[in-house]
Amino acid sequence: MDALIKSLNPRKTSDLKTSDKATEAKAPEMRPAELDPAEFLAAAVRADQPRPSRAEAEQAVQTLLGYIGENPRREGLIDTPRRVVEAFDELYQGYHQCPAEVLDRTFGETAGYDDFVLVRDIEFTSQCEHHMMPFYGKAHIAYTPVERVVGLSKLARLTDIFARRLQTQEHLTAQIAAAIDEILKPRGVAVMIEAEHTCMSVRGVAKHGASTFTSRYTGMFRDNPAEQARFMSMVRAPQR
Repeated sequence: MDALIKSLNPRKTSDLKTSDKATEAKAPEMRPAELDPAEFLAAAVRADQPRPSRAEAEQAVQTLLGYIGENPRREGLIDTPRRVVEAFDELYQGYHQCPAEVLDRTFGETAGYDDFVLVRDIEFTSQCEHHMMPFYGKAHIAYTPVERVVGLSKLARLTDIFARRLQTQEHLTAQIAAAIDEILKPRGVAVMIEAEHTCMSVRGVAKHGASTFTSRYTGMFRDNPAEQARFMSMVRAPQR
């Protein structure tokens, strides 16, 4: 999430030394860090990447069952390692999918449409990389196309691909915005995600109902506060 951090004890301009003034004058404009395109344009798992076997994965689940004090050989748990690995195959399938392919097909019959396209309330479930516990919520995505647009369902599909990988909510937000910006080359992208994290609601401080909001803007959304405000007002508009 982009933020401006202000000094708690700012000095007056008159108190600055000449060298400090020169350094301040040359300070670059702060921009969000750029992601490496290789991170979000291809599948995360290469065909030649060494990975544990399925049997080794199931054995790891048995080890964890023993660690928590369970008996992996009791009737109710005999098939649990297999089920857990199968669930992992589904929950983390995003590692094997290519984001660029989802946005590859575009359409040019837009009749000169030049405003932004917004798809809001895209529901998703992801997994926190810190505790491997779910976080879930909604993504709101807007972009201002240049001549060509992408199928609306593709934005939801893109969200699912990144959501089905381990990460933080901040990283998920940045990846979605960067992929759309890099592949579609629009005039601007706006992404906002609101989610509840079970690593905060069912463990630790156990605060149920607490929501986390993250946002990322590029192009005209980043440079024009009025467009950001219009995006937010449309996201917050009541359902009809």
